[in-house]
Parts: sequence; structure tokens; C-alpha cells
Amino acid sequence: MSLPKSSDWTIPEETARVARAAFPKGCPVMRVRDELGVLYDDQDCAALFATRGQPAESPGRLLLVLVLQFMDGLTDRQAADAVRGRIDWKYALGLALTDPGFDYSVLSEFRTRMITADAVDQVLDRVLIRCQERGVLRGRGKQRTDSTHVLAAIRTVNRLECVGEAMAYTLHSLLQVAPAWGRATLPADWLVRYGTRFDDFRLPKEPRTRQALAETIGVDGITLLHTLFAPETPAHLRVVPAVDVLRRIWLQQYGTDNGTVRWRQEADLPPTALLIVSPYDPDARFGIKRDIRWTGYKVHLTETCDAETPNLITHVATTPATTADVAVTATIHRHLAERDLVPREHLVDTGYVDAELIVTSRAAHQMELLGPVLPDTSWQARAGQGFDLACFHVDWEAQQVTCPQGRQSRSWRPGHDPNGQAIVHVWFDQADCAACAVRPQCTKAETRPRTMKLRPQVQHEALQAARQHQTTEAFKSRYAQRAGVEGTIAQGVRRCDLRQARYRGLAKTHLQHVLTAVAMNLMRLLAWWEERPKAQTRHSRFTAVLQAAASPTMAQT
Repeated sequence: MSLPKSSDWTIPEETARVARAAFPKGCPVMRVRDELGVLYDDQDCAALFATRGQPAESPGRLLLVLVLQFMDGLTDRQAADAVRGRIDWKYALGLALTDPGFDYSVLSEFRTRMITADAVDQVLDRVLIRCQERGVLRGRGKQRTDSTHVLAAIRTVNRLECVGEAMAYTLHSLLQVAPAWGRATLPADWLVRYGTRFDDFRLPKEPRTRQALAETIGVDGITLLHTLFAPETPAHLRVVPAVDVLRRIWLQQYGTDNGTVRWRQEADLPPTALLIVSPYDPDARFGIKRDIRWTGYKVHLTETCDAETPNLITHVATTPATTADVAVTATIHRHLAERDLVPREHLVDTGYVDAELIVTSRAAHQMELLGPVLPDTSWQARAGQGFDLACFHVDWEAQQVTCPQGRQSRSWRPGHDPNGQAIVHVWFDQADCAACAVRPQCTKAETRPRTMKLRPQVQHEALQAARQHQTTEAFKSRYAQRAGVEGTIAQGVRRCDLRQARYRGLAKTHLQHVLTAVAMNLMRLLAWWEERPKAQTRHSRFTAVLQAAASPTMAQT
């Protein structure tokens, strides 16, 4: 099947005339088209054409519709109505005034095609390339990164609700695919048990009764899986996505003892990073960050923060809620390098920094990863007394450590910590430590000598230097600029509902975040072209009064 011809993005004369008359001073959507031209050309989006059914809509136009949808905070229905009825959208899309548009369901189908074609990040890349061509975006400046929580588009359920809903979801999916097979094969009492939604207020409250219900559901699930994988069952039923979700949930929530299905105890569950919390979104995870608890994802936004250019988002990462921030840092750097947007300084909080990243960022990208590193967690450092690691002298060539009393270590053995990171185990001599007059300030062990773990030399020295530097006023002055990224997250929450997933699944949630970033970039470019000053950090009224009172002008008054 041949693909439809690429769309003609030329703005029809009648559309241009009516739009100019309706908006004599211009409007944001028209300004984007005038300043940036065609953002998404069909030639660059060939993989996004539909290959089945009626002739496909222009993928370039559909991409721009998705971006405009997020700029105005519209639903799919509202966006489709805007294509049909708004003059400024017809101008930006290069459509005739009489163009009938398309049905709103096209947008959902198109988002699925984008994910299948792995074209999500291209939406942001095209805008960044255009900004680089216009000179408002360049590398080797300053950028900053932060993350925030994202609620999945599902209701929060407990374990019993989860397994009950998993059975109901799987049965519903199978009956949609093969209703005749379902009516002939599935037990009639399952309709009663799984015909209504599993809500905790409907479930029994007594622990033994709940345990019995959980085991009954477990037996039903095992029975269903055995039926599906029996030789006489049609093979296409086994590849229904809900079946795989059910299988994974049963492996996590149930065990077997001599053929008897057993409801796992809390301590017997897999780690939170692997535990499926809802059958409707198997990618969502339960996360905790300080006092925030949520089910869903995290989004990481990286933006420029140079004074002479607009603050533009250059990278978006969406991860499960349980993924540590530090696991994303290297990915951000790699993607920025691919786009030729590596900054000179990368301002981050403690969660994105460790000793290895400080070293690799400098070596691989000539970049300074600037952020407060974790302090020494030894009891000596926490108490502010005694001999912590900084009090010892390390001779890397001789592979010896000298303590504050002048005694040298007895053993030096390279190894790895439980996370697989290289470390050096150091022991001092038992006789030296036993006779030491200041032993209580060095170790609390009564029968063992002082031991310590060192990172490799380059990482150790970088970590100690970073800990020293972050206590200086110079560091505090440079690092203060990172605070502005909080305003970016606030803008995303206000304008695009950044913390609430519109769609289910990690891939579609990431698409939402990329579209949010593109929409915010366009809004910031509009503000830059209109010469609106960047927003400053807001202070409370009380702080403003104190600052005014401390100013020289106020003092003279």
C-alpha cells in the first residue's frame, strides 16, 4: 500500500486573510507558525502514516495538533473541535476554512502509532533543532534538572482488590476476544464473583474471611491459566495482554505448597520496584519520597538557565516511581550529548549526584555536575567529634592509610559493595588500635580494629573536594540558580496537569510529558519574542518586608 502524499503546509490565502482580520495583533498559535514555520514535516514522519483503513491524516499536522492541545489544555474532543472551528488553528495547520477536520478518536490511534514507531522523543527534538537554528538554544551553558511525582490514571487498590480486579480484567478481555469460547468454558459462578467492581468496602473485614477470599481468587486464577494453556484452547487467547498481566500478578501474590495455592505474606512479596499494583497499569509503581506517597511515575525535566536566552526544556525522562534520581543522570547526559546540547554546568539536587557521576561527567562531557553530595554518614561525622574519614591520610601509591595518631593500616584489599561499585577495604592492626589512647574517638568496636571503605582514588578525591566545596559561599552562590527549576515544575502542573497521567502505561505517560515540555517551550518562546521578563523567585510578604528594611534606600528613609 502506498503512503498518502505529503501535506501542503502553505497557508491558504483566504485562511490567512480572515485570520489577520480576526487577530490584527496576532495570537500565540499564529505567532508560533510565523516564527518557527513548519515544525513537523510529513517527510520526517513517514513511519507515522497509518497503513490500514481509510487514507491517513497528515502525521505532521496531527503532531502539531497534539502540541497545540497541550498548550491550551484541551481534551481530544476539544482539540478536534478546535481544528474544525478555530481560525488560528487552521492558520497554524495550513488548512482551508472549510476543512472538516477529523474525528477525535484519530488522536488516540495516532498516539499509539507514535509509541509503536518509537517516535516520541522526536517531537521535542524537532523543536530543539529549530531553536538551535534560530540561535535561542545552544550547548555549553548552564542547565538544571529536577523531578516530581506523577499519579497514574488508575485508582489505588490494596492487594485483595488488585487480584480481584486482575481476574475481572482478564475475563472481560477474553470475552471481548472470544465470547463464544467464554460462555462455553468459564464457570457460571465467576460471573457473580467478578461481575462487580472489587471495592474494599464491599469485601469482608474479618482477616480469616479475607484470607479465604484471597485463596479462592488464587485458585480461580490458577484454573483460568491452566485452561488457557491447555492444548485444546485457541492459541490466540494466550497472547491477550491481560493474560500475561494476570500471570505476573499471580507469581507475585501467590505461592504453592504441595499443590495448594498460598496467599503470600507481606514479607514474601517481591521488591516494590517489581510489584504490580494494578492490572490496568502494570508499569505503575508505589513510590515514597519524603512525606509524599503515590502510585505512578516520576518525571525528570532538564532545562537551560542562561540569562541571555529563554529557559527551554532540553530533556524529559519518565520513570517508575521507584527509580532513584541518580539512575537517570547518566541517561540525561548521554541524550544531551547526542543533541549537541551538553552544558558546561549541570545544576542538580543531591538525588542526582554521586562520586562516580562527578568523575564521568567531567571526563566524558567536560561538564561540571554541581550539586550537594551526601555527607559522610559515619557516626563520627554525624556527631561532629572523633575521627571521621577526612581525618585520615590516604597514600594511594603505597596503598596505605595513616590515622591521626600516625599508625599505618595493615591491610588494603580492593573489592565491591553490594551494589557492584568498586571499593577498597582497609583494616588497621588490632594491636595498634587496642593500645591507642584515643580509641573511643575512632571506633566503637570493642574487639576489632578500625576499618573503612574507600572509593577508587579519582572518585574519593572528587567526593572529598565536593564536600569541602559545598560548604563555601562560592558554591552557594552558584547553586542558587537551580531553584528556578521548581518554577518550571509549577508551570507544568498549572498549565498541563503535569502530576496527573492522562493515559495508562509508562510509554504513553512519557508521551504526555514530552508534549507538555514542547508546549511549555513554545509558551516560553512566545514570552521571549514579546520581551516579557523572566519570572523571579517569589518570596513571602514577610521576607519582602525584611529585605526592603535591610536595603540602603530603606535605611536612609
